[in-house]
Amino acid sequence: MELLVHDLLHFSRTSRTELRLRQFQLGDLVEEVKQSVQSELNGRVINWKVHSLPEVRGDPALLRVVFNNLLGNAVKYTRPRKTASIEIGTCPSEREHIIFIRDNGVGFDMQYVGKLFGVFQRLHHVEEFEGTGIGLATVQRIIVRQGGRVWAEGKENEGATFYFALPKENG
Repeated sequence: MELLVHDLLHFSRTSRTELRLRQFQLGDLVEEVKQSVQSELNGRVINWKVHSLPEVRGDPALLRVVFNNLLGNAVKYTRPRKTASIEIGTCPSEREHIIFIRDNGVGFDMQYVGKLFGVFQRLHHVEEFEGTGIGLATVQRIIVRQGGRVWAEGKENEGATFYFALPKENG
């Protein structure tokens, strides 16, 4: 219950916190989050593939929350794999920076993709994977506040890819 209250408060704050937009290297932020996530692996083997990431305009503190959630989920949902693979990269686009996080975890049925970013919406039982069902809703709220969008693709037992896009600065 304490974790749920904490997550709800954090979710609420993401819409009230003043945005502090600035240019920064996304790769540096991802490396920091990756290192913090790796410290909690308890001997698990994860093959990380981190491509070159762009400089973006965004709120670094809030984007850290985004990556904590997305990388944390990738680590969590690859737990059944002997060797987990997590890839972080970009997709080409003229108008926006499209970032993806892909894993070889348990995935999900695309018929339920519309539920992923809703508060308390879970596609896996809490007995299988811990969590409160608020993380992806928080990700969406943060990205939308910065003028972006989020979406996901998955296949059961084959993994998932989560995407978010942030606008590119003109000129």
